[in-house]
Amino acid sequence: PYRRGGKIGLFGGAGVGKTVLIMELINNIAKAHGGVSVFGGVGERTREGNDLYMEMKESGVIKEDNLSESKVALVYGQMNEPPGARMRVGLTALTMAEYFRDINKQDVLLFIDNIFRFVQAGSEVSALLGRMPSAVGYQPTLGTEMGVLQERITSTNKGSITSIQAVYVPADDLTDPAPATTFAHLDATTVLSRSLAAKGIYPAVDPLDSTSTMLQPIIVGEEHYRTAQ
Repeated sequence: PYRRGGKIGLFGGAGVGKTVLIMELINNIAKAHGGVSVFGGVGERTREGNDLYMEMKESGVIKEDNLSESKVALVYGQMNEPPGARMRVGLTALTMAEYFRDINKQDVLLFIDNIFRFVQAGSEVSALLGRMPSAVGYQPTLGTEMGVLQERITSTNKGSITSIQAVYVPADDLTDPAPATTFAHLDATTVLSRSLAAKGIYPAVDPLDSTSTMLQPIIVGEEHYRTAQ
């Protein structure tokens, strides 16, 4: 279960379906619930950004002839951008989400694809500034930079920002400092399994590896809790 105003991580290696899952969520939220989404494309493939835009246009989530009727805002700082732009685009998307929450008083879904690329951009900026690398070559300010982004994702009495973040896991190693630092900020983790994806089962969600702070009998009920256990 996902909490309104919470932070959810989609963890998985390359090619297990993180971006596709995010695209489906944006589409379903807009069509079934009429909700507003903000998508931040951080350091991912330009082709994927173009595909997302075209699909949103075809499905009517983005209305080019009347943009005020659109249900999603797209912000891109893709692979071809300099590291400074890639590092800041997540904060730009977050500022847009805060506008919808505070000015329009709406509940917003903030999608970030990919948090690992945000960390990677920070590492490049750190190297350019001549800082001494930390564990596994990451920047020494990794925890601080992650905190600046994550701690702004919150609810107020005007509305909420619920964040769904794709997290690339290098070499499928969850102990890598980038995914490990992200874990600390999340309310729920959804782990996408390579073995399920290899069998052609999509979305390749591994329910045994996935966790949620909401998975308590007082919230989901005794039967749901026991089944999950």
